Amino acid sequence: MDNPNIDNPTPKKEEYVIILDYLKFGYVNPERPNAHGKPIAQAIGVDKFTLIEVTPKEGIDLDIHDKVYIGSGKRDKVNRVKGLLDFENLTATARIELEYAIKEIISEKEDIYIKFFNEIDSLNIKMHKLELIPGIGKKHTQMILEEREKEPFKNFEDLKERVPLLGDPVDMLAKRVRLELDTTTVKRGKSKYYMFTQVPSRHPANKRKKYGKGRGKGRNNRGRGRKPNNKGKKPQNKQQSENKE
Repeated sequence: MDNPNIDNPTPKKEEYVIILDYLKFGYVNPERPNAHGKPIAQAIGVDKFTLIEVTPKEGIDLDIHDKVYIGSGKRDKVNRVKGLLDFENLTATARIELEYAIKEIISEKEDIYIKFFNEIDSLNIKMHKLELIPGIGKKHTQMILEEREKEPFKNFEDLKERVPLLGDPVDMLAKRVRLELDTTTVKRGKSKYYMFTQVPSRHPANKRKKYGKGRGKGRNNRGRGRKPNNKGKKPQNKQQSENKE
């Protein structure tokens, strides 16, 4: 299945993105607040929710919630994909629009995400992957598993009708996606799994893995805690030492 990432960890290149914020005069430079930079936009991919920076073609203005093509070949509005964007570097506007964009993507791909509820399996003997979704507990999980055995869910509305007291699937999935995108905290417990997004390369946990090992580790503490090497030396007799005095 196309989603979630927990079943399909292979990175996927985004072809379309939704614009979260457009800065016509670029980012504000605190040292030169009146200086104008080049136009840039912050966006989110529609396949793996990848956060991306793009620059528009000359003379083109991008609007928030525009869906634009960034794949290979001719592009109508985007000149260049500048690179990946970290969650902590999103503008205030982009953070506000993020949840709306995520919900829009999930709603448009309802067939993929209802397939998630129909096919997702267990994480381990103690927990089902469904329980990683905010708002879904063990009771909801058991009901979902029992109902889908009778007949696969047709859509989100069918899911809500057959599983009483279940919240809005779009809202719950959107919260999970945003949780995965947030790189401002180290992931622990249920939040450490990446179900719908790619594992960010600059996640705090990955930083520790990258820099915690290597040739330079402990270089400044090379002699600390190390026992002296007396190999080849004859132990000095205490009495002899006193006689020399």
